Amino acid sequence: MAAAIAFPPCLVPAGANELRADVRAFIAQEKAPGTHYTESSREFSRKLGARGWIGMTWPKRWGGADRTSLERYVVVEELIAAGAPIFYHWVADRQSGPLLLRFGTDEQRDRFLPAIARGECGFAIGLSEPNAGSDLAAITTRAVRIDKGWRITGTKIWTSNAQVAEFMIVLCRTSPRGNDRRHGFSQFIVDLGSSGVRVNPIKNMAGQREFNEVVLEEVFVPDKLLLGPVDQGWGQLISELAFERSGPDRFLSALQLCRSFIEEVGDAPTEAEAVLIGRMATHLWTLRHMSASVAGMLQHKSPELEAAIVKDLGTRFEQQIVESCRSLRPAPARGSAYADALIDAQLYMPRVTIQGGTPQILRNAMARELGLR
Repeated sequence: MAAAIAFPPCLVPAGANELRADVRAFIAQEKAPGTHYTESSREFSRKLGARGWIGMTWPKRWGGADRTSLERYVVVEELIAAGAPIFYHWVADRQSGPLLLRFGTDEQRDRFLPAIARGECGFAIGLSEPNAGSDLAAITTRAVRIDKGWRITGTKIWTSNAQVAEFMIVLCRTSPRGNDRRHGFSQFIVDLGSSGVRVNPIKNMAGQREFNEVVLEEVFVPDKLLLGPVDQGWGQLISELAFERSGPDRFLSALQLCRSFIEEVGDAPTEAEAVLIGRMATHLWTLRHMSASVAGMLQHKSPELEAAIVKDLGTRFEQQIVESCRSLRPAPARGSAYADALIDAQLYMPRVTIQGGTPQILRNAMARELGLR
């Protein structure tokens, strides 16, 4: 039976306005000028942890605050919109922690979750590979069972955060490929300080290190760091992607460019510029409500279809904004806030197509959920 598409409205949680004001005051005091949410600051993450703003929805037993997904959404939205340097803990808070809560052992939860919530433990996600790309069913990294554990060999690529994280959750093949391409995968928690791990930098077009190649050469992983049942990693991965694809980071990457364009245009926009400003505002409003709706769903189900839709629409929106701004107000050289924002967006925007799944992968997933293929 085909899935139905629904984005029910979410009620603003009690105290949300006060929480938003607290976060804004914290950012004004603590954020270094010129930083961005894809930058890492262990000190900033620790201060957020001390405020209880990492792992907010997790049980207090494991360092969380037992708060709602929508309260977390308020905090995350403010941090990303302000360009706060949260990437050290970002992946762990967004998806690794929830994955551990759902599929991990109590020993794993006790070890990792409180440290993540304190802002003292970073995670990366080892999915894409040089010859697989977004087709994760084609990955070849293997985990072979040995005495008291596993040996992992393979290469992961486009791995964000691996240069600063302590651990990486790695998707491996643990059984031979059969008729079902998605069967026979398992997830492992790999200590990035282990013997046999090499983290090689990949610089982006701006000359900055944002991604990494992670080479695993017969890396030993003890049995206690197998995450979930053997050969059931695909289902775990799909549930994890709902957290990765639906957040405000999927449509706020171009926010600084939107703001700068409006300031550059001033009080006398041309008709085309006024139309673009209206489009930016309405798209942001719509995507924000869709994303918040998914945040509400995450409290009681895993909304893979809705999350994929948010990610796909957010990617297209951000890319269209860059193209439209460049067409209406080109900036061939730096020298103003708008020119800097446009040039930075042009350099960084290609990544949004890849991260969290390419449009083709997302639309295939949507088609399956809707019974169209």
